[in-house]
Amino acid sequence: MSPTTRGALEMGSAMSLLGSIGYFVLLSGLAPLDVVFWRCCFGLLTLALICTALGLWRRPRARELGLAVLGGVAIVLNWVLLFGAYGRASVAVATAVYNLQPFLLMGLGVVFFGERLSVGRLAWVGLAFVGMVLIVQAKPNAGYVGGDFGLGVAMALGAAALWAVAAVITKRLSGMPAPLIALIQVTVGLLMLAPFADFGHLPQTALGWMPLLVLGAVHTGLMYALMYAGVQRLPTALQGGLSFLYPVVAILVDWLALGHALGTLQWLGAAAILLGAAWLFRGPTGPTSRPA
Repeated sequence: MSPTTRGALEMGSAMSLLGSIGYFVLLSGLAPLDVVFWRCCFGLLTLALICTALGLWRRPRARELGLAVLGGVAIVLNWVLLFGAYGRASVAVATAVYNLQPFLLMGLGVVFFGERLSVGRLAWVGLAFVGMVLIVQAKPNAGYVGGDFGLGVAMALGAAALWAVAAVITKRLSGMPAPLIALIQVTVGLLMLAPFADFGHLPQTALGWMPLLVLGAVHTGLMYALMYAGVQRLPTALQGGLSFLYPVVAILVDWLALGHALGTLQWLGAAAILLGAAWLFRGPTGPTSRPA
């Protein structure tokens, strides 16, 4: 299996898992900051087990540690903003807006890595962007959505910018095992948020803890190990293409699990995203998408 194919499988699996995260965030019933804190707790335990099982423990160099910590700050703040956006703009709309990240990521790839993008590739990305616009135009009718729709969209945009920053930092850690990067980052999140976490209103049953365990073990430990491995193996343009799987899965979960029915425009938008992502990945991976 070639590194590109392996990276595509890792990134595609991670994005599909990520599509279900909104359901578990809302199922937990906790404030976004508390959800992120417990996600970091259980994610840290899971990633420690992964690093031990795979023999990935090693002492990072000072530069590596500094970059991993900086990426951790960006990714944890990204989680807080995105989880807050779910209850204001709906999981589907917040996720669609959040997926402006591939455009930001490609722009950063051009600036920092000298990557070149062909006109054809940009055209398919443009189609996916049209799909996201169609999704956002359909106002949410989900029963769990409160007010502040505009604030929710702004929070999702802020989360997208922070994710792009974290991805660029991860790209500079190509010699460091992906699970170890993620472990450092969730440790940063644990230390950042511990002073603000609400320990007075904890889940009282095993069922109440279940969403937090899933968010930590599956959506953090497993998912981030897969995603960061894919980030390190793939050129930025292909990362952007595969990232479009995430909003499609999230929209379906929002509909099937949370009762947020999809309108015609949302179905058209989802189809445009899938088509754009498929052709973006199918296209050539030559000089137009590799670092110069």
